Parts: sequence; structure tokens; C-alpha cells
Amino acid sequence: MKGERWVGVAIGLVGATLAYNVLEALVALWSGIRAGSVVLVGFGLDSVIECAAAGVLIRRLRMERRGLAEEQLHHEDARVRRFVGATFFALAVYVIAQAAWVLWFREEPAESRIGILLAIASLIVMPLVAWGKMRAAREIGSRALRAEAKETLACSYLSLTLLLGLAANALWQWWWADPIAAVAMVPWLLHEGREGFEADDCE
Repeated sequence: MKGERWVGVAIGLVGATLAYNVLEALVALWSGIRAGSVVLVGFGLDSVIECAAAGVLIRRLRMERRGLAEEQLHHEDARVRRFVGATFFALAVYVIAQAAWVLWFREEPAESRIGILLAIASLIVMPLVAWGKMRAAREIGSRALRAEAKETLACSYLSLTLLLGLAANALWQWWWADPIAAVAMVPWLLHEGREGFEADDCE
């Protein structure tokens, strides 16, 4: 009974993450396109990827609650994580190309106060949600949930990168801070993409 309760808690936490990421993606993409901010658009696209991962994990947890065989769950994890890994690689290519374009042509992004507020909110929300997921993962022994919780925690790093880039542009008009902050996301994006193709080892 305790395990079933924690599976329910896990589904609730992942569902909350999904809802927040939908809002985060909409705000980031809208404000990023308006301001011409590479780092903000990249953050929004990453939120879209996180939405896909959260939706898949909810399905996986429901399968686990129905008592599906471990082998079937493992196969599903590997298939989905490879797809998500490919999207992270694609996002890394986009960020590098767009940042290079902005730096070469010196396209200065506009100030985005909405983006700054979004980054601050994510810095507060994401670590708390990640902690809740880690606790639930420990209670039900779910490696998939633990991995997704780490992804949520890693989003805090992206939020900090976003905040630094936007704040530097807003406070000191360092227009180049925006594309540089976007490029700073790339190592994390490549790491997540590589883990997607190493799903068997991770899980």
C-alpha cells in the first residue's frame, strides 16, 4: 500500500512538472522571440523536451502501477530515452548555430524582464520538485523516476545560465552575454543527449 501511495505521489509530481514546463515553454518562447534572445528561446525549447520526457514518465509510472514486467518497462525506457536524446542533440546544434549567427552579425537582443522573472521562478521551483521526485523514487525503487529527477535538478543550472545572460544584457547592455550564455547550455545538452543513447547503462 505504501508503494502504491508513493507511485501516486510520483505521478502527481511529474504531472506538476509537466504543467509547469508547458507554461515555462510558452512564456520562454514568446518572450525569447520578442526579445530576440537565443538563450531564452533555447530555454523554451528545452522545456518542450522536458514536457515530452515528463509525459513519457507518467505513462511509465502508470505501467509500473499496473504491474507490467520489468523487461517490458526497461525496453520502453531505452526506446524513449534514445528519442529524447536525439532531440537534445538537435537542440544543441540549434543553439550553437543561432549563437554563432548573433555573434557574427552583432544582433543585440532586447531586454526581457519576463525572461528574468521566469528564470528566478524556475530556480526556486525546480530544486523543490526534484527533491520530491528523488524521495518518491527512493520509496518506490524507480530508477526511471530518479533519472528524471536529476534532469529536473539540472534544469536549475539552465535557469541560472538564463538568469546570468539576461541580467548581464539588461544591467550592463552586454549584448554578447545572451549568446554566450546560450552556448554555456551546450555541454549539458550534449550530456543529456549522450545519456539518452546510453539508456541501458543508465537504467
